[in-house]
Order: sequence, then structure tokens, then C-alpha cells
Amino acid sequence: MTALPGSGTATGAAARAVTRAATPAAAVTRRPSEGSVHSWDLSTGVDGPGTRFVTFLSGCPLTCLYCHNPDTWRMRAGRRTSADDVIAEAAKCRRFIAAAGGGATVSGGEPLLQPVFAGELLHRMKHELGLHTALDTSGFLGARATDALLRDVDLVLLDVKSWDRETYRKVTGRPLAPTLDFARRLADLGKEVHLRFVLVPGLTDARENVEGVAAFAGSLGNVSRVDVLPFHKLGEAKWQALGMDFTLHDTPSPTAEQTAAARAVFEARGLMAV
Repeated sequence: MTALPGSGTATGAAARAVTRAATPAAAVTRRPSEGSVHSWDLSTGVDGPGTRFVTFLSGCPLTCLYCHNPDTWRMRAGRRTSADDVIAEAAKCRRFIAAAGGGATVSGGEPLLQPVFAGELLHRMKHELGLHTALDTSGFLGARATDALLRDVDLVLLDVKSWDRETYRKVTGRPLAPTLDFARRLADLGKEVHLRFVLVPGLTDARENVEGVAAFAGSLGNVSRVDVLPFHKLGEAKWQALGMDFTLHDTPSPTAEQTAAARAVFEARGLMAV
């Protein structure tokens, strides 16, 4: 993740006119031109298929114990940035991204904490730049995602951090139910989902917990891939820099065998797990 560069060059009146022509008038008048942005970056194979232009929005209602970007939790810590500037930056590498079979991802933090701004970015990435779009979310604020916003999303990267309710609250500080409700809504809409599950030894790796997530994912019918992500401590330095206690300091990363066993649980439900 790179630091947010300078304000950049706005796309100008002509580009804004194109966007307004492609967007329902009522939606345009309700959309702000700015949001709180942590950074943007190009990534490959992590934030959706192919090479992606990823916009990281600031602010998150969850406080995950293993978060590797706790500096994105506070919206006020981000930089007020115009949608025009974000789109202009993405446009610089649009041809490269398209040729690499990639697209644009709106991530965070939690992008649905700023649903109108996130919706504008997704709409313009898709219709103005012609890019495949992905929304990276915990699903906790899924009720804030309107059907109009979701129509501009080709893929949802959905984190289901635990099936056990107490473990979920311990990990995130929040209840699990809103995420499950959002997942079911995405299934009803036929929206493609890549489900993400972080395997943390001694916390989320209990067999019954993994089986619960797998059974739920397998029941939806729209989960095309499951990413079983081994826990790591690469973000610990950020916690320390922020004066925060990283309580998983002594937790080891799962072994290759433990990770493979978890993936096998999802595969037993007919899901592709990587």
C-alpha cells in the first residue's frame, strides 16, 4: 500500500459531464464529490482478479485483533479527496489494468462506512473507465449498500471472520448477524462473492468453526472462491506506532498443514479454496 499522493489533477468539466450523463440525475445530486481516503495502490492477486487499482477508504466500525492496517480505522485520519482525483489517478493505468485482466477495487477500512462516496467511485470505475469492479467489505454495514450501489459491483470480497458468534465478537468487537444477512442478500441478488476467512491458531481454527463457515458458504450458491488466509503479524509495527496493544503478539502463524486442512473443509462443500 502506498501513501496517498498529492491532490492530483481533476478530470475537469468534460469528464464530470460524462459522468452525469451516465448517472441518474437524482443520484448525482445526492452524491458528494469528496470522501476520506487513506491511500490508493496497484495490486495483483490480493484484492480481486488480475491487477487492480485499489482505493482504500478511511474508517471502520470493526476493531479486528489481527488487522494489518489499524491506521485505516479512523475516518478523520484519512485525507479529504475528490472522486474526480481518484478517477483521474485510475485512468492513468486503465489500459494496463484492462490488458492484465484486472479492474478496480474499493476497500478500506470499511468502504460502506462511506456508502455514497464508495458508490460514486464504483459507478465511475465501471461506466466511465470500463473496469471490472469489486467491493471489499466485512459485510457488517451491508444494509448501507443500496441495490443501485450493488448493481455497479461485479464482485464482492466478503470477510466472514468466524462462525462462532462469541469468537466473532472477540475478533471484531461486533456481532456476526449483519454479515450473514448481507451474504444472504448477495446470494438472492446472484452477486458473485469471493469469501475470505483468516485462519488464526487458537482463535478461529477450531474444526467446528471452520466447518460452520464452510457450510454457510456452501449453502449460498454464489461463492465462486474461498480465500483461507493464514494469520500473520506483518501489521504489528503499525499497532506499536499507534500506541496500541497487539494482543496476538505471541500467536503463531498456522502451519502449511493446518492451512491445507482448513481449505479441505471448504472443498468438501464443493467450494474452490485457495
